[in-house]
Amino acid sequence: MADTILITGFGPFPGAPFNPTTALARSLAKSRRPALADARLVAHVFATSYAAVDRELPVLLKRYQPRVLLMFGLAARTPHVRIETRARNAISALLPDVGRNLPVARAIAAGRPASLPLRAPARILLAAARRARVPAALSRDAGRYLCNYLFWRGLTAGTMPGGPQQVAFIHVPMAARSRRRTSKRRRLTADDLLRAGVEILRALASASRP
Repeated sequence: MADTILITGFGPFPGAPFNPTTALARSLAKSRRPALADARLVAHVFATSYAAVDRELPVLLKRYQPRVLLMFGLAARTPHVRIETRARNAISALLPDVGRNLPVARAIAAGRPASLPLRAPARILLAAARRARVPAALSRDAGRYLCNYLFWRGLTAGTMPGGPQQVAFIHVPMAARSRRRTSKRRRLTADDLLRAGVEILRALASASRP
């Protein structure tokens, strides 16, 4: 049976009526590359909601039993792709989710470490994104919003028996709607993000093989 790679994105949220990770996750799941020929690619888009993540992630992991979990989120103020290297055990008290809900707790998991490390080869993922001619950097701060929350939940699942062997979270910038240069630094387009996503996907698939 082919190994499964679960690719996730998010829908819109307050302050971001358009989220490029919705289309990115779905487009990546349709990728047909020789390096991915023996993998089953599955896309899922979460509503930007704590309840949606808690409800849907365990179901997805049980149903598909992915070897690789690749998650994408939007970092609208960052001009480059960010390979997140740790999830923080923290939740924002200021940013409501799409349902206008704010968690009462300030930690994702009481009594657990302050952070969890990336379960994937960070430098290889960074090189993969740059191989796609896309500016990229490693990041140690995934924030305190839904992206970090999902990353924490995914990393926790990766420590469980039968959980995904490779777990990665990638923050992407807001994609430009056109290729027209509006400043000295060209904003990345959806095509740029897809190209980087494919290279990262290939690197993770290769790293997950015995």
